[in-house]
Amino acid sequence: MGFMDKVKAQAEVGLAKAGEATKAGQEKLDQATAKHKADGLLHDLGAALYAERVGRGTDQTTADVERLVGELQAYEVQYGNLQP
Repeated sequence: MGFMDKVKAQAEVGLAKAGEATKAGQEKLDQATAKHKADGLLHDLGAALYAERVGRGTDQTTADVERLVGELQAYEVQYGNLQP
């Protein structure tokens, strides 16, 4: 095997490793983004439930609670149970 063949083989190995690292990094980024969204949904759900409990809820608040619970359930189906 000539020198250029060795260089080419090493370059292919390096590209494969870089591709794997990129894929792993993208997966972590996707998970972090989803977690951030779930945290926002939980915050909004808490605010809506608080409004209902202290007598400031409206029909819209009730609808928001139902929507938020549905979105959080969809999150759990895709990413697993929410961690407290």
